[in-house]
Amino acid sequence: MTDRELPLVGVLAVQGDVREHLRALEAGGARAVGVRRPAEVAAVDALVIPGGESTTIDKLTRAFELREPILDRLRGGMPAYGSCAGMILLADRVEDAIAGQQSFGGIDMTVRRNAFGRQVDSFEEDLAVEGVPGGPVRAVFIRAPWVERVGEQVQVLARHEGRIVAVRQGALLATAFHPEITGDTRVHRLFVDLVAHHLRRRGEAPVGAPVSAQFRTKGT
Repeated sequence: MTDRELPLVGVLAVQGDVREHLRALEAGGARAVGVRRPAEVAAVDALVIPGGESTTIDKLTRAFELREPILDRLRGGMPAYGSCAGMILLADRVEDAIAGQQSFGGIDMTVRRNAFGRQVDSFEEDLAVEGVPGGPVRAVFIRAPWVERVGEQVQVLARHEGRIVAVRQGALLATAFHPEITGDTRVHRLFVDLVAHHLRRRGEAPVGAPVSAQFRTKGT
């Protein structure tokens, strides 16, 4: 497989730990690019929404006219992964949101902002994450949310002390923790594999793939 046949995954690059996600995605088997403009949202196979401040990311995506293009792509089935703040932004419902705060939604869950406490309450924990082989994942929680409730279509992938901290619904993945800052790329590999499976199922080739790869994807 050539580089051009790898999925092209964008990282929303308005705020947060963008570079760490870019490196982890490339190590996990994808091409990775920062996304800052509406046209760039349209040009990727999938999107990562990084950790940072969910309220700031919400405001900046609206200011830069990214909100509607992202919503359109998510409604069209684009795979997405959100870590920490990104989990909040992929939640259909947010508890303790500030006035006017909006999420993109997509995952049928209720998330509570800053549920694990303030910055000084940050911690690390080894977690078993369903779908991630090779033993526990070192999970870093920084002002992290947790999931209070999920719908029937949501698969719970990990818990910490009974609290849901990783979920999947279809082509959407979310974690309350930051795998991108530990050097362990297995969660990103899980997402890249999810994206590749999504493209195969829909008979689509990765963005920018040569014509020969598009024919192979469609089985011709």
